[in-house]
Amino acid sequence: MFKELNPILHSQLRLAIMSILISVEEAEFNYLKEKTGATAGNLSVQVDKLKKAGYITVTKTYKNNYPLTICAKTRKGIDAFEEYVMALKSYLQKPN
Repeated sequence: MFKELNPILHSQLRLAIMSILISVEEAEFNYLKEKTGATAGNLSVQVDKLKKAGYITVTKTYKNNYPLTICAKTRKGIDAFEEYVMALKSYLQKPN
């Protein structure tokens, strides 16, 4: 039987954001924007959805008098990502 895929992570952009954050301690908003190729508005909406799900934290601060948004994964986000990957792998396995 196939495992259900997490609807929060099943979005291409949200999955890309989490994939990036899994491999780093934290990432600036502009870095995520550059790596995903998303518009600032779309990225902002998807970051907010991940934050509301408890998968990431978002810290807003300033750097050289410019606003700076930093995103970081949470334990809940790591666990959800790992479960999503395992569920996806179940789709790729040959049936017995």
